[in-house]
Amino acid sequence: MDIKVWMYLVYLTVSIGLTVWVARALSRNGLVFLEEVFADGRLARAVNNLLVVGFYLLNLGYVTVAMRHSEQVGSTSIAMEELSWKIGLVLLVLGALHFFNVFALGRYRRNRLRQLATHPPLAPVGRLPVQPAHPPTAPGPGMPGPGAAPAAPGQANPPAR
Repeated sequence: MDIKVWMYLVYLTVSIGLTVWVARALSRNGLVFLEEVFADGRLARAVNNLLVVGFYLLNLGYVTVAMRHSEQVGSTSIAMEELSWKIGLVLLVLGALHFFNVFALGRYRRNRLRQLATHPPLAPVGRLPVQPAHPPTAPGPGMPGPGAAPAAPGQANPPAR
């Protein structure tokens, strides 16, 4: 077999193996996170399965598109360099997909928790009159003495005798 065919076989084996391993790990460990996000176990399992299917489709689609190499591969060292480049890109795509999923689900979780949080009470409709901190000790001009009766609203205080 040609070196290029071996490179393709190793690339597909490593890339598919990494994809399956990462998908299983994310599915197993991500379910706990999804149950917290959605607060419903059934919905969390369904979303988890949908995320795994989407993960496989995106990553395996990328692996097959990126497999093509138009140049001749003349030596094993060139094949290894090209193989490491392609597998490195697969790992970067896996990391980017994982980061995007965690970011989107974390944002959804924060919004859901913000909606569930208790809202502060409504602002008061009216205000109470402000009471002075210390009542005056001595009556000032035009103010009744300590034993005088308070004036009715709209009436002046009687003069002191």
